[in-house]
Amino acid sequence: MRVAVYHNNNDIRMEERPVPVIGDGELLVKVHSSGICGSDVMEWYRIKKAPVVLGHEIGGEIVETGKNVKKYKTGDRVFVSHHVPCNTCAYCLNGHQTACHTLHTTNYDPGGFSQYLRVPEINLDCGVFVLPEGMTYDEAVFIEPLACVVRAQRAARLKAGQSVIILGAGISGLLHLLLAKARGAARVVITDVNEFRLNKALELGADAAINARGNVIEEARKANGGGLYDIVIVSTGAFPAFKQALELADKGGMVMFFAPTDPGLKLEIPVNDFWRNDMTLATSYGAAPGDNLESLELIRDKKVKVGALITHRFPLEETGEGFRLTASGKDSIKVIIEPNRIGGKRSIK
Repeated sequence: MRVAVYHNNNDIRMEERPVPVIGDGELLVKVHSSGICGSDVMEWYRIKKAPVVLGHEIGGEIVETGKNVKKYKTGDRVFVSHHVPCNTCAYCLNGHQTACHTLHTTNYDPGGFSQYLRVPEINLDCGVFVLPEGMTYDEAVFIEPLACVVRAQRAARLKAGQSVIILGAGISGLLHLLLAKARGAARVVITDVNEFRLNKALELGADAAINARGNVIEEARKANGGGLYDIVIVSTGAFPAFKQALELADKGGMVMFFAPTDPGLKLEIPVNDFWRNDMTLATSYGAAPGDNLESLELIRDKKVKVGALITHRFPLEETGEGFRLTASGKDSIKVIIEPNRIGGKRSIK
């Protein structure tokens, strides 16, 4: 089979490898759609594991089952979660599944940017989801990234009637926008330096889209009738956004650090201001099985319409171009790789 091997954002190499051999409790999945995640092009994070086959947002078809597998069958259309928790450790039992050691060490083999992948037995317990009738493989690509957003907004205690500002209009920021709107947020404002993404945010229903090269604090307050925000979501790794977030939260407000920034950077917190005004700082990483299920249901029920976020599709041979496009942040939102598409070039929506 063919795989796309990551060496760095500008060096993705095609290789031929044997199709994985599955064990008695495992699955072999043919990958039809595989999304490029923002974390895939976060080079400081990925380079230490290179060379590696990345890809963790997949929709595919089960083409072989181990003899002990009863829950799934050949022909099932599925989304497969790459990381799964143990569900027995103290972190899991206290609702912190994404801090679980097992979750951080599990994965499928070799990765989503390959024609086939082996699903280990541990992933079958709570990491394989049969797609509902009518859900496309492309829609399945969004289950994991939307699940991360679902978990973050639950932790942020976002509810109807609140004002929300999202710093960063990449794929995660736009999913935050769509979900906040679906949850009944009264006003959702978004910032970015990319006009293409800002225009897309307005198309998707943002109440205002602010160019982050300007005076973000002033423009953001103006967009909210002069006031600060109930919920501030940092969905970009750009460090200035982390500082801006602290200035945009209202009394009783919540700052959700959804994205990481460069290693080693330190953020100065006005502790007394936050203490006196009953404000909260929180983080959210990844998704747990329940988040994936909720995400699947949101997409199935069209409460979050993800199709408009797809801007490019590439065959496996052009994975490198997909990475370069995603890393550049220019004129793209969600780039999907189709590992088993034979022939043809890129498709741009």
